[in-house]
Amino acid sequence: MDATRFLQLQQMYDLARARIVSRPDPSRATRARIFAELPVAELIQRRWLNVEDVRDMERVEAELFSFFEGQTPAQVAATPHAAKKTSEGQPPSMAQLAWLFRVRQIAKELLVPRYDEGATRAALPKLKALLSAPEEARHAPRILQECGIRLVVVEGLKSSKIDGVCLWLNDHAPVIGMTMRFDRMDNFWFVLRHELEHVLERHGMKEPLLDIDMNGAAIGEEERLANAAAADFCAPVARVESFIKRKAPIFPERDFLGLAKVLGVHPALVAGQIQHKTGRYDLFRSHLVKIRNRVLPSAIVDGWGDVAPVGIH
Repeated sequence: MDATRFLQLQQMYDLARARIVSRPDPSRATRARIFAELPVAELIQRRWLNVEDVRDMERVEAELFSFFEGQTPAQVAATPHAAKKTSEGQPPSMAQLAWLFRVRQIAKELLVPRYDEGATRAALPKLKALLSAPEEARHAPRILQECGIRLVVVEGLKSSKIDGVCLWLNDHAPVIGMTMRFDRMDNFWFVLRHELEHVLERHGMKEPLLDIDMNGAAIGEEERLANAAAADFCAPVARVESFIKRKAPIFPERDFLGLAKVLGVHPALVAGQIQHKTGRYDLFRSHLVKIRNRVLPSAIVDGWGDVAPVGIH
């Protein structure tokens, strides 16, 4: 008999034996997808997962199961929320969902009064009064907490590209999560007021609601409402649009500062809106002041070297 035939028989025997010994794991594909999409090493580094070695797959799987509260990937993706992110119109990524679950994990540990919509609407003028200087933003967490709203600042994962989220622990416990990935005063107040509008309208309570960034195109009615409320809160849109029509294409610095003074807000808030409406992101850049270090000391924070003292095994 030809030697080639023996080799073929041996190969057939080895394959048949492998099929008998190997038992298919129906969850392997699911786990492979999760590991492919999740920055597991970063979750471990941020101490969101209590794992010593990323190669310890059994431990990693157990920690992820606990982190996502025993839910399947499909259930995780269906978590009700309204998230402001860059990937417009797209389902949330696993990295974005991991960030959302961390926000919720921290929020569950906070003790705040029952949510009061009336108090929240009454607090809007108080928040508006904080727009004159970046250091005044430190009062925002306390004002929201008194209304029954949990504000949690969690540094975004490197691949998440998410700005903020509105989610609900129950019908009377709204949460606003922020990443503050753009360390600018105008962005902070726009995102905060945007998510606050979602809270007031009870968006994201029953199903996921896709937000987009300020440069997005087609958006839903909920997002138009939230964007309009946020823009008008930062600097009255009609006044800014009138200024642009009268001054374009040249915007004298003196007139710009005069508008901010009349509106009673920091120039950063007017600058951000003018940049967005004109597409001239070179305008008034020196007025886009940083704000993160003014907010973090008075907020519940996870990131930038700090780990929130909750959810740590």
